[in-house]
Amino acid sequence: MTRLLEKAFGEAAKLPETEQDAVASWILDELDSERRWDEAFARSQDALSRLASEALAEHHAGKTQMLDMDKL
Repeated sequence: MTRLLEKAFGEAAKLPETEQDAVASWILDELDSERRWDEAFARSQDALSRLASEALAEHHAGKTQMLDMDKL
């Protein structure tokens, strides 16, 4: 465990029990969300690759235009 994480847990340990549980729930939710994002991203590589190829083909065919930041 890193020193920063130890420090964070040390500070959290000083909180009332209900707040400790809230912090713990938040951390666990964030870790689960990150895991699900990583899994979804890994499953989408074929689709992302196909979309990128399609976008490049459209660009090379002259079907795209430069983005004008002043018109956003």
